[in-house]
Amino acid sequence: MSDEKKSTKGPDKIVETPELDRPETDRHPALESLVAIGRQIQKDIERGRRPHITVPIRGLSNVRFSPRKGHFVIGKKVSKRTLSYQTVKPFAQTVRLMAFAKHLIETDDFASKREVYYTSKGSSKRSAKDSGSAGWGAAGFKEQTESDTIMDDIEAMASVNRGQLGFIPAEQNGSVAGKLIVIDTDPYTNKRIEIDCTGFGRGSYSIPSRVEGLGFRTKADFILAVETAALFERLNGHAYWRDANCIVVAMGGVPTRANRRFVRMLSDACDLPVYIFTDGDPYGFCNIYRTMKVGSGNAAAVNEFFCVPRAHLIGVTPQDMLDYDLPTHPLEEKDRKRATDALKNDPFFQQHQPWIDALNQMLELGVRCEQQAFAARGLNYVMETYLPEKIANPKGMLP
Repeated sequence: MSDEKKSTKGPDKIVETPELDRPETDRHPALESLVAIGRQIQKDIERGRRPHITVPIRGLSNVRFSPRKGHFVIGKKVSKRTLSYQTVKPFAQTVRLMAFAKHLIETDDFASKREVYYTSKGSSKRSAKDSGSAGWGAAGFKEQTESDTIMDDIEAMASVNRGQLGFIPAEQNGSVAGKLIVIDTDPYTNKRIEIDCTGFGRGSYSIPSRVEGLGFRTKADFILAVETAALFERLNGHAYWRDANCIVVAMGGVPTRANRRFVRMLSDACDLPVYIFTDGDPYGFCNIYRTMKVGSGNAAAVNEFFCVPRAHLIGVTPQDMLDYDLPTHPLEEKDRKRATDALKNDPFFQQHQPWIDALNQMLELGVRCEQQAFAARGLNYVMETYLPEKIANPKGMLP
């Protein structure tokens, strides 16, 4: 079907997220949270009490799956950290990092996790106005693991994601191709720009680390997020998205926070279903898909920003291996352990009988399957036969 005929379906779904138009003072909810925590510390001091901070305990022991919200949520267990001789250094590091985050928000700047670590080691001769820090002296971090942990604590305390605090990871966030125009802001002119994801030739649009404030315009019917770069290249190289009228996103393994946030924002803003396509193995199901769908236990305090509740698994399912007569490989011991652990301990899988059945089926078959296995039926079989058949029956996808 031609693009001209598809255009009769109606106008583009145009959504520009509110952050693009809000006054500067209202743009950062993280700032209000940081100030509130700081004022509580100040109030303790003014009242002659030892200051304290309260941090939600992160991990599966304090996490539950909420069917209503569609993702993991943090429980009520918290750790109260009071300033003492033993805690003076981490307490000071927490306050300094909060101050640095406040500086980043107020100056509309950002810092990678590695840059945060080195900021604490800044020269004492530098002006604090230069980068929000003049070196933290005894409060400096010895290893990046220290700064990463405290960054996660602040994120949980403030109930905002670290991107809103100005902290970004130094990692690849995946690629996008298809029927989508991304509306962004030019960092030099501060003017809005439109990025057509159909216009990269054999290339693709790269998801930025800072996705808040992006807008979207699309006529697509769905989002297809694929695990491997190889499959993304095949789908993009043959412009699969044109005939399928969709947006294709490469997750690149377990999707980064920016990748998940981008997909979540796009799905919500443009009312698009999301179909996830992973390898047919416990890692693809229990790590990649589950993280995209409901988030992780360690980040339960901020899963609401990154999970994609509307996601469904399109494949490769254990039943697909049989129905499409695909080449397989034996399950390794680590695969069996991962599947068994999910059945015994993961609240998401335990709440969905279709997933319990699928994981048990995989254990019984004793095999796993890669996305590229469809090449045994023909290089383009995956997009000419498999995907159209699966997309025609979304109710048959795993939840």
